Amino acid sequence: MDKVSAFGKNITASFSPFAARTQQYVKEQLGQADEKTQLPPDYIELEKRVDALKAVHQKLYSVTSQYQNEGYDYPPNIRESFNDLGRTISEKVHLLSTASSPSEAQAAFTAPASAKPQPKTFNHAIARASLAGSQFLNQSFTGAGEDPLATALEKYAIAEEKVGEARLAQDAQIQQRFLAGWTTTLNTNLNFAAKARRAVENARLNLDAIKNKAKNAGGRGMNPDDEHISEELRAQIERKEDEFVNKTEEAVEIMKNVLDTPEPLRNLADLIAAQLEFHKKAYEILSELAPVVDGLQVEQE
Repeated sequence: MDKVSAFGKNITASFSPFAARTQQYVKEQLGQADEKTQLPPDYIELEKRVDALKAVHQKLYSVTSQYQNEGYDYPPNIRESFNDLGRTISEKVHLLSTASSPSEAQAAFTAPASAKPQPKTFNHAIARASLAGSQFLNQSFTGAGEDPLATALEKYAIAEEKVGEARLAQDAQIQQRFLAGWTTTLNTNLNFAAKARRAVENARLNLDAIKNKAKNAGGRGMNPDDEHISEELRAQIERKEDEFVNKTEEAVEIMKNVLDTPEPLRNLADLIAAQLEFHKKAYEILSELAPVVDGLQVEQE
């Protein structure tokens, strides 16, 4: 029987702070709380800055997370078959160059049964459409040599595939070096700060709950030196004040660490570097192609 009583007391002791805290929270929400312990202005300022940092991370992640989706720029109106996606442009061009008959040329566009589908990016789609267009022109061309537009489209297809591969390399780098760090800040560092802030709020509610209890017992409640408060209540108020101060100091330190870390700037620099590398690569590929196509145009004129 004594064990049962002791167990009941332990349950009550652990439940009582939660119940008192909840009751205090409800009173505050209903506007029935007489007084509320105020947080330091510096603490409130840190909370605002942390909230702003969290909003920035959530907003930018909601957009940049698309880098995890291969087909984020793939037009929804395109209808490509398994055969269209079965071989790379380079493979198709090689097979076309060795084809000695229309049937062999057509076979170059037919994927083997075990082929892995090619990437669904806008650049890859342009490459496949360009090479198919080149083949259409070649099949209908009866003059000497090659159709200039067909030749240009084939070269453009090869270039666009390279640009598409560069885009995939960019996406992989962004996932590894930007998104990984960005989500760590969002899901770990900022969550850690939020947990510390909840601890401060709980400590404040516990403090105000015991102060209101003291006030209802006949004292002024908010002052532990009130001579009308019992020694037990006075000791409880002092303990809750110490806990509130300690939790506040801990939260301040954690929030400062979150705000002072250079990690977000480092992540942003990595994002920019990956994008710059991709656009530089795309520029180099297309710069090499442009004079070739211009030359074909001049020859035709």
